[in-house]
Amino acid sequence: MIEFIIFGILLAVLAVLNLYRTAKGPTAADRIVSGDAADDLVCCAMILFALFSGRGIYLDIALVGALFGIIDTMLVGRYLEGRL
Repeated sequence: MIEFIIFGILLAVLAVLNLYRTAKGPTAADRIVSGDAADDLVCCAMILFALFSGRGIYLDIALVGALFGIIDTMLVGRYLEGRL
C-alpha cells in the first residue's frame, strides 16, 4: 500500500517539473515534448489507479490515451515542419 503513495508522490513531482517546462519552454518543440510527457504521466497515473482499485477498465483507457498521445505528437510535429 505504501508503494502506491510513493509512486503517486513521484508522479506529482514529475508533473510539476513538466508544468514548468510547458510554461518556460523556449521553443514550440519543447512544449510539444512536454505535452507528450504529460500524457505519459496521466497514463502512468491511470495504471497506478487500476492497480490500486483492482479494476481493469483503467488499463484500457490508459492504453487508448497513450496511443492518441503518440498520434497527436506526430501530427503536431509534422505541422510544425510544414508538411501537413
